[in-house]
Amino acid sequence: MTRLEATQVIVELAGAAPIVASLGHPAYDLFAAGDRPQNFYTWGSMGLASSVGLGLALARPDVRVVVLDGDGSLLMNLGSLATIGLLRPANLVLVVMDNEEYATTGGQPTPTAHGADLEAAARAMAIAATATVRTEAELRTFLKQGSESTPAPVSGPVFIVAKVTESAPTAKPPLDCVFIKQRFMAGIGETEPATEGKPL
Repeated sequence: MTRLEATQVIVELAGAAPIVASLGHPAYDLFAAGDRPQNFYTWGSMGLASSVGLGLALARPDVRVVVLDGDGSLLMNLGSLATIGLLRPANLVLVVMDNEEYATTGGQPTPTAHGADLEAAARAMAIAATATVRTEAELRTFLKQGSESTPAPVSGPVFIVAKVTESAPTAKPPLDCVFIKQRFMAGIGETEPATEGKPL
């Protein structure tokens, strides 16, 4: 599956759940797959999507939080997996789009192209519910773990490595970071909505 196809599945199954997207292509694909107030697009913060998602999951245990990361991004902040494994928020789902390259900066191969195993890293950091998926059907199955609709939700966070092929971005989210933040906060019921481009 392509990264965009995988992202479309995530948006479909997320419902009203907030989605935190890593910078670059994951954010572009999330915007193309379905822009909505509950999407939080990170600009200029490579490696931090998992940390932002963890903080949100801890602050809002009443909602399921989905993080859409990239292999290159997560490799910059593997320490976040140790913190996630320590704190084990049951409402956190971390999906890593692993195309084995730094696509946003020109397609340079990441360590996963040479054998680095992000799922094994997550398990080593005490994240129990992990999977590596290669098809949309597999992705759907593991995304449903921990949801209220499953008979026996998993205990703790869910970590999924989605092996994907590159797909050229077709759209980009707004660059107005204040607007993105305020719209997201309103989307998860924390503040009043903001108007794009207007000062605080």
